[in-house]
Amino acid sequence: MTTTGEGTGQRAAAVPPAAAADLPAATVRRLPEYLRALGTLSESGVDTVSSETLAAATGVNSAMLRKDLSQLGASGMRGVGYSVANLATHIAGVLGLTKDSRVAIIGLGHLGQALARYPGFSERGFDIVGLFDADAGIIGRDLDGLRVRDVALLAGAVRDEGINIGVIATPGAAAQHVADLLVDAGVTSILNFAPCVLAVPQGVAVRKVDLAVELQILSFHEHHKTLSRPETDV
Repeated sequence: MTTTGEGTGQRAAAVPPAAAADLPAATVRRLPEYLRALGTLSESGVDTVSSETLAAATGVNSAMLRKDLSQLGASGMRGVGYSVANLATHIAGVLGLTKDSRVAIIGLGHLGQALARYPGFSERGFDIVGLFDADAGIIGRDLDGLRVRDVALLAGAVRDEGINIGVIATPGAAAQHVADLLVDAGVTSILNFAPCVLAVPQGVAVRKVDLAVELQILSFHEHHKTLSRPETDV
C-alpha cells in the first residue's frame, strides 16, 4: 500500500513514467519551484522540511503542495517531514533532470547572447552545446568558448551532437522557420522567446516566454491597483 503526505513514514514507490506524463500541467509548473527551494534548504544544511515550510518557501499553500507531492508518490514522516535530499532527487527524476540535456540556442542577438552566457543552465543540468544564427556578421564569433555556427548546419549538429532541446531567440519573422528546422531534425522540445505562436506537430512540446507580455500583465495589475486606491481628501 502506498501512503502520501506526512502521515506514516512509509516510503512511496516512485511514480511510473506513464503516470508522470499525466500529471496536471499546473503541478508540473510548480515542481521546478519546489526543487529550487529544496536546493536552497540543502545548501543551508537543512536535512528535513515540513510541508508548511516548503510551501512558504515556494509561495503555495501547504495543502496544494501535499497534493502535488502525493501525485508524485512522495511521502514524508509524521512529525518529521520530508527528507530534503530524497525529495529533491525524486522531483529531479520526475522532471527528467537525472541526465544532462543538450541545448542549442538559435538567434544570437542581445537576448540569445545573454541566454548563452547564463550560468544557471549548466548548474541545473542543461548543457549549451550549439549556438546558431543566420547573420554573417555574427556567424564565427566566439561566446565563452562556443563558436556561433550557420543555422544551415543545425540539422547536422542535432544529429551528431545529440541536441534534444532547442531555444529560439530570433525575431518573430524567423521563428517558425527555425522551429521547422528543429522539428525536421528530430527535436521535440522547444523554448520559444520569439514574439509569436509556433505551429508544430503533435508530440512537440513548446514553452513560450514573451517578456513584453509579462510586462503588460504587470502593467494591468499596476493600473487596476491604482484605480482601486481610495481617494483621500485634500
